[in-house]
Amino acid sequence: MSLIKWTPFFSEFDDMEETMNSMLPTVRGKQFGFTPAIDMYEDKDNIIVETQLGGINPENVDISIENNVLCLKGESEKKSEVDDKNYYRKEIRRGSFYRSISLPTKVDGESAKAINEDGILRITIPKAPEVKPKTIKIETNKK
Repeated sequence: MSLIKWTPFFSEFDDMEETMNSMLPTVRGKQFGFTPAIDMYEDKDNIIVETQLGGINPENVDISIENNVLCLKGESEKKSEVDDKNYYRKEIRRGSFYRSISLPTKVDGESAKAINEDGILRITIPKAPEVKPKTIKIETNKK
């Protein structure tokens, strides 16, 4: 006799989880190893995106901007795993990653710069000139 998993409250969601697994391979870790988390903020002239890529060689990371969408793609080195280890936890993710981020405003992707410092990748993307705030000086005519 086999055991049947009993889930009295969530049986309706079994199909939903299967669908999500097939639609979101980056989130579920099937196609890519992981999805890097990001921080995105702006200053007066730039959109800044930061992500932690500790342990990943910056030469293995590709950054592109197309139609105001930032794409990060890369690969962390896979260390040879020993099959005879008895893991209690295995949370360090290795393998390929991909992340696309819609930028909140038009940007000048040609002038973007990326710096890797202490495992933090910082991408600075200038805003497009037509988006930057403009100040208009009021002239007065005195007679």
